[in-house]
Amino acid sequence: MIHPTRTNLLRLREKAASVGNSVAILKARRQALIREFLASVKDFVRSRDAVRHNYQQAIDELHLTEGHEGIAFVEALAATSERDVGADVEQRNLMGVNYRELSVYGPFVRSPAERNYGYAATTPHLDESVRYFEQVVEDMLGIASFESKVKRLGEETLHVTRRTRVLEERVLPSLRTQVRAISQYIGERERESYFRLKKFKDASAGRRGSSRTRPPVGSTR
Repeated sequence: MIHPTRTNLLRLREKAASVGNSVAILKARRQALIREFLASVKDFVRSRDAVRHNYQQAIDELHLTEGHEGIAFVEALAATSERDVGADVEQRNLMGVNYRELSVYGPFVRSPAERNYGYAATTPHLDESVRYFEQVVEDMLGIASFESKVKRLGEETLHVTRRTRVLEERVLPSLRTQVRAISQYIGERERESYFRLKKFKDASAGRRGSSRTRPPVGSTR
């Protein structure tokens, strides 16, 4: 129990006000994190749906190519069309939240002229299949970045929420309870002091009044 003095009362009131401001700031930060989290999830879902669509398209075009050119031709062409992909993993910071972002060197989807095969001797289905597969890889790299961002935003949102609840449901009520208790104690002490002082003044006034009405020593009627 803190010693019930006016100095400690003022300190507790200042601390309670500071905690209240911290709660307001944390709530505002949580709302901002939630908005960014939902926006990132929306982008993540959009990219995931695009991957599913492009992958299915790539498979359909690949099956058509295998039907026209044969599986052996497609496998041989794939072996001669391998490519190296350069990518960077960079640290990003959003609202104090660190996450990793994956970026690819240059455009990942190539034009038919940039591919290592003579597209004049192949079917359009092969070109479309390659384009869709390259788009799938590019989108999956983007999804990897979104996953890291969404995960870190979710963790930070949870951390801020827990911290806000501790301050709002434990620390702040405890401080307010102590402020009320000390205020009541000081109020009771002040009332006791007031009544003692009033009683003393009344007693003093009574003694002075009786001394005025008492006859002088040695006087006769």
